[in-house]
Amino acid sequence: MTTAPDGALLVVGDVVTDVIARHSGPLAPGTDTAAAIRTVPGGAGANVACWAAYSAAAEVRLLGRVGAEAAAWHERELTACGVRPQLVVDAHAPTGTVVCLVDAGAAAERTFLTDSGAALRLDADDWSEALLDGVARLHLSGYLLFAESSRALVAAALGSARARGVPVSLDPASAGFLVDLGVDRFLALVDGVEILLPSRDEACLLTGLPDAADAAAKLSHHVPLVVVKQGAAGALVAEGGTVRARIPAAPATPTDTTGAGDAFTGAFLAALLRGAGSEEAAREGCRAGASAVERVGGRPPGAD
Repeated sequence: MTTAPDGALLVVGDVVTDVIARHSGPLAPGTDTAAAIRTVPGGAGANVACWAAYSAAAEVRLLGRVGAEAAAWHERELTACGVRPQLVVDAHAPTGTVVCLVDAGAAAERTFLTDSGAALRLDADDWSEALLDGVARLHLSGYLLFAESSRALVAAALGSARARGVPVSLDPASAGFLVDLGVDRFLALVDGVEILLPSRDEACLLTGLPDAADAAAKLSHHVPLVVVKQGAAGALVAEGGTVRARIPAAPATPTDTTGAGDAFTGAFLAALLRGAGSEEAAREGCRAGASAVERVGGRPPGAD
């Protein structure tokens, strides 16, 4: 049985502009490759907030940093998704941009070229304890851990949440960036986080284990609840060193896998706000992920 939410979800994370290029054949170095190209609002933090708002009756807020040239557009797009944006406008850096190269084959796999721009220039001065007023859950995008200034914000936010008893979740965000940051440093930085939502590759990287279930179990010795997102293989829910549930994926025909993990996370957190348990929330996440891969871009239906 679920209950009505009694507080908001605050997401702190990246807001970027996605340039999505879906190519139907292999990339041809040195010449042209035909592609269908769209420019859409994105960012892991922003996408999570939009999917949470799409899935929940609760208020969803987003703290992010953007450049002046795209601030009004991103604010309109977030508001249209039901998110209450609290965007810091950076006077010196443009909005982050991600070029998403999507193979239009059966797997719709994607490769990212990332210019973080203003997104990771959030810092401790952008944080205020008042941001947690009326907040039941705080979610942090792992991208914030990949720059010194935004790491300071993470530390401040975790301290404020701990003082108020607000549970915190975090998505590691990028296996590639995790390699640069280092596993030990990452685990130290997420001390105090209650829920970790890694992808399969991120979970295996963080533990050095090749099996996702083993990795989930090991990570749950560091973080109380670990939910590993496995795409077409569903999700794993681990607590106390044990995998408690294996959630099957919902059927889908992939078009673009960009933002599928964000969709899972947003729907998962929305379900927790409604009072769902972790297994039910993971099922909601899998359904949202399936919906996301059938669309171009990382936002929910109705966000076009």
